Amino acid sequence: MNKPMRAAAIQMATGPSVDSNLIEVERLIRDAAEAGATLVVLPENFAFLGQQDQDLLNLAEPPGDGPLQQFLSTTAARLGIWLVGGTIPMQASVPDRVRSAALVFNAKGEQVARYDKMHLFDVSLPGTEERYQESATMEPGDSLTVVDTPLGRLGVAVCYDLRFPELFRQMQDEGVELLAIPSAFTALTGKAHWEVLVRARAIENLAYVIAAAQGGYHLNGRETHGHSMIVDPWGAILAQVPRGTGCICYPIDQGFQTSVRRSFPTLTHRRLKCRLAAST
Repeated sequence: MNKPMRAAAIQMATGPSVDSNLIEVERLIRDAAEAGATLVVLPENFAFLGQQDQDLLNLAEPPGDGPLQQFLSTTAARLGIWLVGGTIPMQASVPDRVRSAALVFNAKGEQVARYDKMHLFDVSLPGTEERYQESATMEPGDSLTVVDTPLGRLGVAVCYDLRFPELFRQMQDEGVELLAIPSAFTALTGKAHWEVLVRARAIENLAYVIAAAQGGYHLNGRETHGHSMIVDPWGAILAQVPRGTGCICYPIDQGFQTSVRRSFPTLTHRRLKCRLAAST
């Protein structure tokens, strides 16, 4: 019997230097590949986290062209892995916005899927002066992404999307089996909700979740929660990076998932269907 293929999640504390970040993430991806990973998931904003969100506008790339896309493609091909490229800024429909795009590359370095972050983080954190308004610089996506990979049908979501279970329920209509969730949860929200939400999405969908996060202190003064994890369809945490920079790698046992879905068939017991509203 063939051994299960392995998935990896990368954790970083990204700063404002793209070159330095790419050197670091390349090292971590290489570590994951050497650990036997077939699929590697990077955190949200893996290449750049500047002093303010507007700095992303200067890095926005057109589809199919740009140094960040080239980095992801070249790295995937050189190491022979599938790579979920966290998020990078891509050109939007208007010049003063970007799309926060998670690109999926196969082992030949070909882009096979793209997901644009749908839910934007416009919040004030209770009891603090922390405020975020991603919609000031980002344009939301309007469609979900599920793609065939060697490890199964992969759905992609980003950070704040984790709080909207209807997105993942619609992925079930597309046969999703595992989820890649690049993220950068704040220290406050991460402590309160990160593990609960990641495990809930795994349990609800009887899916593996590879949740790759930012984790640590950033030069712009922000603190992110970290705790990147790989969770199985029963909600068990298989591997985790608590804080700082690191890589986790774990087998994705499709036989176990099939067994759980067969013996505990909650997905077939659904009585209501969640549908996203059509874009206008």
